[in-house]
Amino acid sequence: MRSDARSNRLRILAAAAEVFAAPGDTSLKSVARRAGVGQGTLYRHFPTRQALVLEVYWKEVDELVTAVPALLDTRGPLPALRAWLDHLLGLGWSTPELADVMRGAAAAMTEECREPYKPLAEALSVLIGANQAAGTIVPGTTADDVLLLVAPLWHVGAQEEGCARAQRLLEVLIRGLCPSAAAAVG
Repeated sequence: MRSDARSNRLRILAAAAEVFAAPGDTSLKSVARRAGVGQGTLYRHFPTRQALVLEVYWKEVDELVTAVPALLDTRGPLPALRAWLDHLLGLGWSTPELADVMRGAAAAMTEECREPYKPLAEALSVLIGANQAAGTIVPGTTADDVLLLVAPLWHVGAQEEGCARAQRLLEVLIRGLCPSAAAAVG
């Protein structure tokens, strides 16, 4: 990549992080304006909003994805799933732009729209598979199912008073997914 293109990419990422972190207009037009580039330049580097959001929050997503083996090793399948979903909820609450991308991808019908959240879905699939092998989750449950069920909780817990409610709803979700192990969740 040419040095000017690399510089533009870095400026776009820095501007996007600032724009997404501030309340108000989080449009790509605002990102381009803050980065000092045209919208064409922004779209050459990031053809979709999803691509830009995931690049901005890559580190957070990667930490969540790479946490799965350690969670399974130290906690067992059901507690690992619960801890991972807690972390996912916290990530969605702290990064509303990322939560919107994940919510949209989970509900999307086309593979192209689902591509941005593939690493999260694959990580969750590993947790679901471990729980299915242990007999602690309803057979046939998929990562898409769980992500669709978790997505509304990002809105419930967005404010401090909603956090406790979202945690209660997550417990209801876990009991529904894992009815034979409901007593073990807590």
